[in-house]
Amino acid sequence: MNAPAAPLSPYSSALGKSNVETHTLSVLVDNEPGVLARVVGLFSGRGYNIESLTVAEVAHAEHLSRITIVTSGPPEAIEQVGHQLERLVPIHTVTDLTLRGSAIERELAMIKVCGTGGNRDEALRLADAFRARVIDATTESFVFELTGAAAKIDQFVELMRPIGLVEVSRTGVAAMSRGKDPM
Repeated sequence: MNAPAAPLSPYSSALGKSNVETHTLSVLVDNEPGVLARVVGLFSGRGYNIESLTVAEVAHAEHLSRITIVTSGPPEAIEQVGHQLERLVPIHTVTDLTLRGSAIERELAMIKVCGTGGNRDEALRLADAFRARVIDATTESFVFELTGAAAKIDQFVELMRPIGLVEVSRTGVAAMSRGKDPM
């Protein structure tokens, strides 16, 4: 007798093949208590994953904040969560920057690496190649600051693992559409 089939993930098709895309959503909201909790609650309540989340006030006089969310899933699920976000009050606009195709995304990371001798030299050489700045140094460790696309930071972190990676702190993605038009 066959075992019952495992339930499908919301990120899998009926054939079990993954059709996962990563999208960056920019959400303009009123800057008031509870808004972020409602947005995050929408994601968690429907089983959507948030890979990166940043929030900052962008218009003080108007009391507006921008929430930038990087999420992944099938295109239909991402479209659905976008529509669900649009219905939340006090959200003004929801823009899928990935679909617009003309967005700039950057992230800041601090990476702590310990090592001596050749490992120390290799860490500095790689940091120079990635244009990472040394923001703290001791005789046994460095803390590097690196800004760029998330993939660039991922690559730098992976190269630092065998050298002596100790700790990573990342801000999350900040994103903006290109050109003269606002979000």
